[in-house]
Amino acid sequence: MSTIDFHSLAKTELHCHLDGSLSLPTIRQLAAMTNIDLPASDEELKHHVTAPAHCENLLDYLEAFDYIRPLLQTKEALTLAAYDVAKQAALENVVYIEVRFAPELSMDQGLTVPETIDAVCEGLHQAQDEFDITAKALVCGMRQSDQELTSRILAEANQVTDQDFVGFDFAGDEHHYPPQAIDALIQQVKSYNRPMTLHAGECHCPANVAQSMAYGIKRNGHVTLLADEPELLKEFVKNGVTGELCLTSNLQTKAAATVADFPYLKMKEAQAHISINTDNRTVSDTDLTKEYALYHRHFQTTPADFYQHNVDAIQASFASEKEKQELLTKLEEAYADYL
Repeated sequence: MSTIDFHSLAKTELHCHLDGSLSLPTIRQLAAMTNIDLPASDEELKHHVTAPAHCENLLDYLEAFDYIRPLLQTKEALTLAAYDVAKQAALENVVYIEVRFAPELSMDQGLTVPETIDAVCEGLHQAQDEFDITAKALVCGMRQSDQELTSRILAEANQVTDQDFVGFDFAGDEHHYPPQAIDALIQQVKSYNRPMTLHAGECHCPANVAQSMAYGIKRNGHVTLLADEPELLKEFVKNGVTGELCLTSNLQTKAAATVADFPYLKMKEAQAHISINTDNRTVSDTDLTKEYALYHRHFQTTPADFYQHNVDAIQASFASEKEKQELLTKLEEAYADYL
């Protein structure tokens, strides 16, 4: 198995943050567009936009995002950014990706919520026209933000009809803002009859995953704590929830103190639905090829396993049923030699 070409394997990604995944050339292009000075060397620039391999905590990890926010304040910038992330994915044989972003973080200079979504979708359209990838956008509400503001953002987002804007997420400070603290916002999104995922279980809070399941949410980002919660894991499987796992990111933020604390093997043994993701390609200095290699090294994950995780991801995705069937066929053909 040591000769597996992880780059050539077909892949899917459900959990990828736009602002945490920009390539260095695109960051430089965005800075030039906004007349923002950047360090001359890529090494120094990378230092600013990549989190330490060992962060003190999640908030320490999130500091890298502050560097990017000023660069994503125009429609042109958001379109370029979305194109860049989808292109990066396509070039490593990702056949489907959902790119999530928070409109709130790109409204500092007057962009409206629909303008931010339309701009991101335009970048995804451009990438899909150029590469063999299906790319969708998710809108994030920030848990720690003023809830009236977030409510307005969600309402305005729901008016956008672009077919590549497919769902919602709640990101940010999970520890201080568990699902019950944003109950009104979750209920608001549920009323839209659009799918939703939720960051849950990244901060060692079992109740957050339990609450998410009680809301009927079928996807959870990270769910790292399932490594230590066998009864909750049983409920997770029983409810058919898919876990969006992010190995490198979780080790950086100490959501998993060590590889042994990561929930993958226990979830796999329990036959939970699993999706493998980068979380933030640039902030975590990773891509899916690197993640697959890590799973193989640490957990002896095989191509047949990767195929099943990709099937889980497509079935849990927010793509249309027609797109799902096409993607499942593409995956089956791509992994035929391993099945």
